[in-house]
Amino acid sequence: MNRTEFIIATAVILFVAFSLGWFASWLVNRFTRVTRAEIGELDRMAQALHEAEETRDQAIIYLQQRESEITNQLIQTEAELRAAMDGLRDARREASELRDYIERQGV
Repeated sequence: MNRTEFIIATAVILFVAFSLGWFASWLVNRFTRVTRAEIGELDRMAQALHEAEETRDQAIIYLQQRESEITNQLIQTEAELRAAMDGLRDARREASELRDYIERQGV
C-alpha cells in the first residue's frame, strides 16, 4: 500500500466514522426531543408547584400567628390561675383564722 492509498483509506475511514457519529447523534436527538405538549405540561406542573409553595408559605404564616395567639392565651390563663389560687389560699387562711377566732370566743 503506497502513500496515496493510505491517505484515501484513512479519509474513507474518517468519513465513515463521522457519518456514523452524525447519524447516531441525529437518532438520539430525534428520540429524546421534547415536544410542545410536554413543554406545556412542564409549564403547568411548574405553575402548580409555585402555587403549592405559596399556599404552604401562607399556611406556615397562619400557623405561626395561631401559635403566637395560643401562647398568649396560655400565658394569660396561667396568670389567672395563679391569681385564683392565691385568692383561694387567702380565703382558706382567712376561714381558718375565723374558725380559730370563733373557737376561742366560744370556749
